[in-house]
Amino acid sequence: MNGIMFTHTSIRTSNMDRSIDFYTRLMGLSLLSRREIPQNNAEIAFLHDPEDKGAKLELTFYKKQKEFIQADYEDRLFDHIAFEVKNMEQTISKLRKEKITITDEPFKLGPTGPLIAFIEDPDGTLIELIERK
Repeated sequence: MNGIMFTHTSIRTSNMDRSIDFYTRLMGLSLLSRREIPQNNAEIAFLHDPEDKGAKLELTFYKKQKEFIQADYEDRLFDHIAFEVKNMEQTISKLRKEKITITDEPFKLGPTGPLIAFIEDPDGTLIELIERK
């Protein structure tokens, strides 16, 4: 189908400032924009990698959302977002010092495959880290 382009993924956050800090300071994204959306009583922020090569991440905060409970691992509807990292060992070490949840320690996807690991953002959204050699 012509004329269609994938532009971004949106994930919900329970605390916009905390999520922006996590994705900029720890995951290396840059804040592109942040604004109120009065039509649905929400606030959104767009982030992207500093070289603007990957897809954008939209954080959405719904002001009237009362409960913010992540389902158990196997019961989640949304699986994960992924980041490519240059050095898995350094990245995991940095995240561990920040007390970030590491759900899957680094492992190889086959003998010649990439090194991958999984962590969670402050709201429990699963993030895959990929180191390609």
